Amino acid sequence: MLQKVWVSSQGSWALQESNGHRQGKKRCWKCRFVRTIIQHPCRRHAPKRSRKERMLRKIQICLCFCFVSGILYEISLLSSCVFSYLPMAQHYLTPEQVLNLGKSIIFLETTERLEPPPLVSCSVESAARIYQDRPIILFMRGLTNETALDMNTSYAAFSLLSSMKNVFLFPLQMETIFQETPLLQWYNQVVPEQEKNWVHVSSDASRLALIWKYGGIYMDTDVISIRPIPQESFLAAQKSRFSSNGIFGFPARHKFIWDCMENFVLKYNGNIWGNQGPFLMTRMLKTLCNLTDFQGTEDHSCQNISFLNPQRFYPIPYPAWSRYYQVWDKSPTFNHSYALHLWNFMNRNRKVVVAGSNTLAEKLYKTYCPTTYEDLIQNAKHRDLPGPEEVE
Repeated sequence: MLQKVWVSSQGSWALQESNGHRQGKKRCWKCRFVRTIIQHPCRRHAPKRSRKERMLRKIQICLCFCFVSGILYEISLLSSCVFSYLPMAQHYLTPEQVLNLGKSIIFLETTERLEPPPLVSCSVESAARIYQDRPIILFMRGLTNETALDMNTSYAAFSLLSSMKNVFLFPLQMETIFQETPLLQWYNQVVPEQEKNWVHVSSDASRLALIWKYGGIYMDTDVISIRPIPQESFLAAQKSRFSSNGIFGFPARHKFIWDCMENFVLKYNGNIWGNQGPFLMTRMLKTLCNLTDFQGTEDHSCQNISFLNPQRFYPIPYPAWSRYYQVWDKSPTFNHSYALHLWNFMNRNRKVVVAGSNTLAEKLYKTYCPTTYEDLIQNAKHRDLPGPEEVE
C-alpha cells in the first residue's frame, strides 16, 4: 500500500491523506505534525536487505567517497600555488610534475632577490591572463626548498602572484636543471664568482635546458603578453637577420635546442655579453636558414621553425626603449604583436611606472596586469601617508 504525505521541511506540520478515503469515505486531509518525511510515494514496509547486500552497499559508499576525495585533492593541488608563505611540503607538486603538464610559460629570476618588482609581476600576471589553460612558472634563484616567509612579509608580490590559479613559483636549482644535457659539464667547471655576466649567462643556459627537457615558451621577465602566440616552434626576430633569445618556444626534445646547448659549451665566452644568448640563437639559425630582410609584417619559416617578425614582440626597438615611459598623444594599437618587450636591460636609470603618469607603460599595466597596477596604486598611497613623526 502507498501513502502520500506532503511536507515542506523535516519535522514540520503537513497535510496527510486520511485512511477513511481508502475505506470508501469522502476524501479528506488532516493537518498533523509529521516526524518522518515521505517526499514521494514509498512502501510502508520495504523488505529488509540481506547482510551481504548491506555490506556491499557500505563498500560502494566507501569507494565513492574515496574516489571523490581523490578528485578534490588533485583539483586543490592544481589550483593552488606551490609556494605559499610556507616551506615546500612533500605533498606539493614538484617542478617536474607541473612542467610535465606540457606547454608551460617559463620565467627566470637568476638574481638572489626574493621580491619580484612590478615589471616582473606584470609580466607573469599578463601571461597568466592570456594563457589561462597553461601553467605559468617563475623560477627564482633566491628561493630554496626551506624558504619560508612570514604572513606579515613585505613581499606583496608573492601574495599577488600566488592568488593566480595557474601561477607556480619554484626554486631555480641549476644543477638539477642541467642534468642529462651538454650544459652539466660546463656548469661543473665554471666559477660563477669569476664570471663577468653570470646573471645573464646562467639565465641563457637555464632557459635552453628547461625548454629542451619540457617544451613550452620561455619569456624574459620584462615581456608583457597581450595575445596568445599561435606558433609552437618559433624564434623572435629582434630585427632582420638577427634573433633574440628573450622569447622563444619549442616542443620538448627539439633538435635545434639541443644543438644550441652544444654550441653554448663549444663557443663559450662569458666575457662577451649576448654571446650565449641572442648571438647564439642567431648563429645557430643561420646554419639552417638563409635569412633575408623582413617585408611588412610577414613572418619567415625554415626547417619547421617560425622566425617571427620584429613587430610580434619588438614594435618599439631597443634604441627607443624609453618611449614606453613617455606620454603618447595617441597610443599605438600593437595589432600585429603577441607581446611587448620593455627592454629592462636598457633601463639603467630605472624608470618605473608611476600611477597617474598616463605613460604608455602605465596604460599597458592597466590593461594587461590590472592586479599589479592596483597594488602599485596602493603602495603609492602608503608612501604618501604621513609618518608618526609628521603627525602633530
